[in-house]
Amino acid sequence: METTPQCTNPTHSDSFDDSENGTLLPGLPDDLAQRCLSSLSPSLLFSVCHPWRRLLYFPSFPPFFSLYVLFSPLHGPTTTNPVPGGIDPQNSIEFFSFDPISSSWTPLPNPPQNPPLHLLHRHPSFLSRNLPIQSLTVSNHLVLIAATTHKLFPALSSPLVFHPESNSWFYGPQISTPRRWCVTGSAQGAVYMASGVGSHYQGDIARSMERWDLNKKRESWGWENKAPLKDGRFSREEVEAVGYRGKLCMVNVKGNAVKEGAVYDVELDKWEEMPQGMVAGWNGPAATMDEDVIYVIDEVKGRLSKYDGEKDCWEKVIELEQLKRAEQITAGRGKICAISAKGEKIIVVDVRDKPARFWEVAPPPGMEVVAVHVLPRMISRQH
Repeated sequence: METTPQCTNPTHSDSFDDSENGTLLPGLPDDLAQRCLSSLSPSLLFSVCHPWRRLLYFPSFPPFFSLYVLFSPLHGPTTTNPVPGGIDPQNSIEFFSFDPISSSWTPLPNPPQNPPLHLLHRHPSFLSRNLPIQSLTVSNHLVLIAATTHKLFPALSSPLVFHPESNSWFYGPQISTPRRWCVTGSAQGAVYMASGVGSHYQGDIARSMERWDLNKKRESWGWENKAPLKDGRFSREEVEAVGYRGKLCMVNVKGNAVKEGAVYDVELDKWEEMPQGMVAGWNGPAATMDEDVIYVIDEVKGRLSKYDGEKDCWEKVIELEQLKRAEQITAGRGKICAISAKGEKIIVVDVRDKPARFWEVAPPPGMEVVAVHVLPRMISRQH
């Protein structure tokens, strides 16, 4: 994922009309003014004047980063994604973006409906747990890779991808065996999927590992078989593979239960044992910051820690009551974003501050947070 967006030269259609929108900087042409203003913080630009506020959402201006969230309506689907004849009760997921500058939620465009999208988060047969909807980010794309239908079959035969820069959805290459309860992760611009269960359990699928490399041209996209796991121990529930310094790190059980860890070297196409200190402190949801630092939340203590690879230990960053029973986290731009217990809110921790500070982001009314990601803001937003 890009961390330093670049300013591009505005085209004629991008230019501002002084008489209608106002001059950015008196005495300077707008293209030069944009370059000068690009060094200022988005929050400052938003607060000064309307022309600067509009500039923030211009296609040629470096995009700030936003939250992209999967929601499940608490009382059934809303009308965000209408289908012919009414609301589809089988699709319980909606997609929104949170603008941290204006503190506003915006629904994403409707995903393609061919084939119909059925992503189920709750099922009457599973009252004590929710069904996983596995998503990740790679190269500034949001990717949905595995979920379950109302008939308890795999919901996605191809990854469903949202690209904020073009404000559009598309499907990736077809998955050889659609599955759920699998390992998903990304590293070095590629998506990895391993293990899991298809329409029924198969030992070879539970041990499989595949890669989709987004660095290649689109016409060359496809899933490549990689070194398999030694057994099917990672097919029991959804598993997050965390990119870390050229490797993917994962544990097979969530929370504080006894677990096993595994590490996959993406360059050598080889599986390794996880260091003892890493697996011992992996007691909750984990995420990587720029594939260089792993953060984990101890969901019992509410303790956010980061991994020290040289000492093979976890260092405490902050401990918060709000982080207890955290369900999923993501990391980006120096911040950790965690879904609180029962998906009631998003806790944002700025780990660049000493000591770390935090704040809360409330979801739209009637929504439960299912997953959260950090990506550049959508370019088509107008203010």
